[in-house]
Amino acid sequence: MNIGILGGGQLGRMLLQAAANYDVTTHVLENDANCPAAHLCHQFTLGNIQDYETVYAFGKNLDAITIEIEAVNVEALEQLEKEGVKVYPTPAAIKIIKNKILQKQFYQSNEIPTSAFHITNHQSDLLAHISFLPAVHKLAEGGYDGKGVQVINVESEIELGFGGPSILEKKVKIAKEIALIVAMDTKGKTVIYPPAEMIFDSVYNLLDYQLSPAKLAEKQLWKAEAIAQKVVTGLKSPGLFAIELFIDDQGDVWVNETAPRVHNSGHHTIEANYSSQYDMLIRILMDYPLGNGDAILPSAIVNIIGCEGFTGDVYYEGLNEVLSMDNVFVHLYGKKQTKPGRKMGHVTIISSDYQDLTHKANKIKHTLKAITK
Repeated sequence: MNIGILGGGQLGRMLLQAAANYDVTTHVLENDANCPAAHLCHQFTLGNIQDYETVYAFGKNLDAITIEIEAVNVEALEQLEKEGVKVYPTPAAIKIIKNKILQKQFYQSNEIPTSAFHITNHQSDLLAHISFLPAVHKLAEGGYDGKGVQVINVESEIELGFGGPSILEKKVKIAKEIALIVAMDTKGKTVIYPPAEMIFDSVYNLLDYQLSPAKLAEKQLWKAEAIAQKVVTGLKSPGLFAIELFIDDQGDVWVNETAPRVHNSGHHTIEANYSSQYDMLIRILMDYPLGNGDAILPSAIVNIIGCEGFTGDVYYEGLNEVLSMDNVFVHLYGKKQTKPGRKMGHVTIISSDYQDLTHKANKIKHTLKAITK
């Protein structure tokens, strides 16, 4: 079987590592010959995942195709789907999710709880919504890893907003941010992974570290699982989906965003769960039975982020010290160059003791640094 991945970053890299366990030939399309996934696939194609002809030519001889980033040419995927290539998630689902306006309208029409919002097309449109502040302004397309997102608390901050099509979202008083990964096969059967609680870096708005399973009240867990299930059922698409949710200061659960792919919040599943998110997606693409998403042990993830003030050939300070720790698993993404805020790798910790997890997570965060020599 021939499986293609649009995008060759670290998510593609880890997907290929899972695919190596199966009888499958893997293909990657990416415009960087030195991307993290380039040397792990059977066939690498250099090209633009946003170009119609490139994506169509890449996919026409494949059995199945998936994505590791939403910014892909959906029209080419629609044509491939018409010609019998299995595209998971479906182009229809990608189209909804890649545009934050369509995504919000999808939640609204499917009665999925999400924060109130207004659509803006110009920065000046924000002036009509001063009474709606504080709010979060999000570009409809093109934002990632905290880029294309701007908090606007007061009228004087409107100048920080975006000029193109965007969503102005009512700011939620967040008590916890969690993510649930949901897998759905071609028959509509689903597996929901235990939730992960995400703790964010206030400077880069990137995941700092996370804990899984998240400690939630039973009713909150049921509510979160029901909402995540409703999102994926509503999208009517096989594939793997990461549903990011807020729990507010009143204990209510709201959908923030959905990612139609393997996700940063599921890295821990490689070591901490019976079937990783990557293994699960390969199973779906190959039409195999879904795996077991249950946790073997609680886990934590620490992201290795390029340090401030360092740009150039990467050097991992503190690597030996972290590798000598028990039940700690280091994943470096093979990126040769570091720069401030760049995702360079992650570390997973597993332990039955949550205190041990947070202690080690904090120690690793201050020990392992992506710098230059």
